[in-house]
Amino acid sequence: MIVAIIDGYTDEPAGLGVPPYLGIYPRYAYGAIKKARRDARVFYLTIDDLRATFEGERGVATKNKTPNFPRTREILERADVIVYIGGLHTPGKYLSAVPSQVEEVARFLRPFQGVKILGGPAFMGSAHAGGTRITSRELLLAQSVFDHIVYGDLEAFLHDYLVNPSDADPLRFRTYGELRDYALLGAEVVGQFPDFPDFVIAEIETQRGCPKAMGIGGCSFCTEPVRYRNVEDRPIEDVVAEVEALYTLGVRHFRVGRQSCIFSYMARPDGRVPIPNPEALEKLFRGIRSVAPGLKTLHVDNANPAVIANYPEESVRIAKALIKYGTPGNVVAFGLESADPKVAKLNNLNATAEETYEAVRILNEVGAKRGPNGMPWLLPGINVIFGLPGERKKSYELTFQFFKRLLDDGLMVRRINIRQVVVFPGTPLWHMRDRVRTEKHKKLIQHYKYKIRHEIDLPMLRRVVPVGTILRDVRAEVLENGLTYGRQIGSYPLIVGMPKEVPLNRFYDVLIVGHGYRSITGVPVPINVNRESPRVLQYLPGIGKKTVVRVLAERPFGSKDEFFRVVGEEKRKTLGDVITLK
Repeated sequence: MIVAIIDGYTDEPAGLGVPPYLGIYPRYAYGAIKKARRDARVFYLTIDDLRATFEGERGVATKNKTPNFPRTREILERADVIVYIGGLHTPGKYLSAVPSQVEEVARFLRPFQGVKILGGPAFMGSAHAGGTRITSRELLLAQSVFDHIVYGDLEAFLHDYLVNPSDADPLRFRTYGELRDYALLGAEVVGQFPDFPDFVIAEIETQRGCPKAMGIGGCSFCTEPVRYRNVEDRPIEDVVAEVEALYTLGVRHFRVGRQSCIFSYMARPDGRVPIPNPEALEKLFRGIRSVAPGLKTLHVDNANPAVIANYPEESVRIAKALIKYGTPGNVVAFGLESADPKVAKLNNLNATAEETYEAVRILNEVGAKRGPNGMPWLLPGINVIFGLPGERKKSYELTFQFFKRLLDDGLMVRRINIRQVVVFPGTPLWHMRDRVRTEKHKKLIQHYKYKIRHEIDLPMLRRVVPVGTILRDVRAEVLENGLTYGRQIGSYPLIVGMPKEVPLNRFYDVLIVGHGYRSITGVPVPINVNRESPRVLQYLPGIGKKTVVRVLAERPFGSKDEFFRVVGEEKRKTLGDVITLK
């Protein structure tokens, strides 16, 4: 039997599967296939393989890629089963990969004869674009192309289908006991991932469901309680075993991001705010480190700020464990959504503005120190949703003033994610959809998004990574118009624009020289001041066009002292360690 898995890339609130992130869905699918049919030949393809093969598309996102499998057409022609994984629940901006859409993959797959199966989060999110519901036209198109559409767990369906097709239920969900074998067997698919081994970061699942939703219900817009009625914590030994399997195969970057709140892992339910379990988190991350001692990235993702604010002692222990066993540049994403208490109450939001402020303060106290890769060890990120029922003009101003308070008080937030609300069937918001304000408040939303980006994001970014900071191990990913764009590997890494072309898929240490609203400008170091172009030299801190003219007239320099006599002795503090003469 030949099975082709096609990764269309996935993005959802509790999980990321857009390269360089390898999500859970392809790995679990591969493992389920192998458990059901040990003799199966399983090929992992990406949507970029199909684009390159069938259309030769080379947009910004794919022009620096080559097909992972040049035999893509042959594989699909011979495949007995073709599994497509896709779906975007949240909108995102991607650097070196663009997720697929139903129309696109349907066009590619329609000619092939194998049994076609569609799975992943496509129908809880969107198959067209992040942050929009799937349309009836897309659903009809999917039904016309795919023999089976899986609404439950793809891996459960695949296993059952390959053992006995008549027993396969597209609505069935698996348990963590069942998942253990799938996860371990599926680890080996990482060897077929295009970014393997140096650049792949594996998404690791720890929990399903929302602990807060079990107490008082979920946020109005959230689909997590709709998909998973109960909270289930994955056993520590299973998580550690999967990390060990991936590490043995060569993976060095991990993101424990597949959960609604990492601080609520194995927590005790207690109404609105579960009681955190620092012993469990310490055991989990200590276990990961013990089986992956040479890992290069260990990050997390989501957290409920109300947990941290209401249980500060336990949360500080957890944060210190994330720092002790993790790596710098870690980001914990907080779901504030709105700072307006009326909106928070109507939509049953996770945390109040005061709780979120306190959680930000606590994480800053513990994690603001800069680590060896140039980034603070552990910072919060904050998610905001505009357009929720109950919003008024004052709501946007309250949210802006919340961020202004953080800035004025000297606190740091790694990123602010602003989305517009999307109404999904089955959520409480579905019954309030006539009160959604995205269209009515369109101009207000645009105005405050602009205001936050310009008045908060820019000065905040300057605080998080000041000019003169050196970011270590920035991977160069994309070339565009004479610029190179890269980022570190981890959760929410900053995009660094380098004003020169450098070889891709290499790591660079980069001196930060400027800031945009959501990205930064950096120059690879060391900088050869005798040979570097004038364009790059003028980006160096404190050196403008006039000074560059003098540098060009005086070089080559025989010593650093000669260079600093030209540019100014005061520049030695910033540039002394990053320049070279040959």
